[in-house]
Amino acid sequence: MKENPVDLIAQLYKVARTIRCFEEAAVAQYRLGHIRGYLHPYLGEEAIATGVIATLRPDDYIVSTHRGHGHAIAKGHDPRIMMAELFGKETGYCRGRGGSMHVSNLAQYNLGANGIVGAGIPIATGAALALKIRQSTQVVVCFFSDGAANNGVFHESLNMASVFQLPVIYVLENNQYAVSTPVGDAVRVPRLSTRAASYGIPGSTVDGNDSLAIYAAMQEPLDRARNGDGPTLLECLTYRGGGHHVNDPGLYMPTDEVAKWKTKDPLIMLRSRLSERAVAKEQIDAIDKEVDALIKDAVKYALESPKPSAKQFLEEITSA
Repeated sequence: MKENPVDLIAQLYKVARTIRCFEEAAVAQYRLGHIRGYLHPYLGEEAIATGVIATLRPDDYIVSTHRGHGHAIAKGHDPRIMMAELFGKETGYCRGRGGSMHVSNLAQYNLGANGIVGAGIPIATGAALALKIRQSTQVVVCFFSDGAANNGVFHESLNMASVFQLPVIYVLENNQYAVSTPVGDAVRVPRLSTRAASYGIPGSTVDGNDSLAIYAAMQEPLDRARNGDGPTLLECLTYRGGGHHVNDPGLYMPTDEVAKWKTKDPLIMLRSRLSERAVAKEQIDAIDKEVDALIKDAVKYALESPKPSAKQFLEEITSA
């Protein structure tokens, strides 16, 4: 790693903590009725977006999922504008039209989240084909879940990306459940990354709660993609910090399993890494306070932002 390890870990911690606080605030605002529709928190999975996107250039693309707030924040999206979008306000990234599951921001190379499981995989593959045709050194990172890995477009897309040696990295966020179905009940391979062999591309599995391990695991796939050597499948083992969505109590998740994974909380791991490098508790607490203020301001911004104009909304529909 070229970066100063302490500075890198501190930055990873700040991003992960921002995602955590954003999601907790979003859940609270949902309970108050300020956010409507579905809300799929990224709680417990913060290390993946944080570690992966920290390795990217600003002009590299990402394709997100229905559980995508963390991806957007790690890509540098403003939490205020993000929160406004979740509130359905005019000041949101999609002017309140996208909401939680459809945040996109082309200015920061986010091709968008998607409410359809697995639908982002062919989008990312198509974007990578465009980059290949343009002879660009940009790459595409495609986030998707273990449930999406059983979707037909997963196999079609990886095969196509392999054949054409496309600059795309498929990041499989294995959070152990497809809604309420344990991954072990849906597949017969112990590691989903082994499926990469079917397409003649590298596949590896990494601790999805360890941002530094993910950061290191991304280096070779990035080099391959930028050098024209094709795609990689990176499986990140993590655990969803609750039910599938905010109204799912997750009663099917065994209590001992939940307790075990909580000991591997991504933020606890990053704080430990900082402490191991003699970073004072006061310095870590200062990051926490900065993030807390940022998210508090984001909620205030969203609450005070105007609602979209119904007249303009109807005009957009009729003129489309």
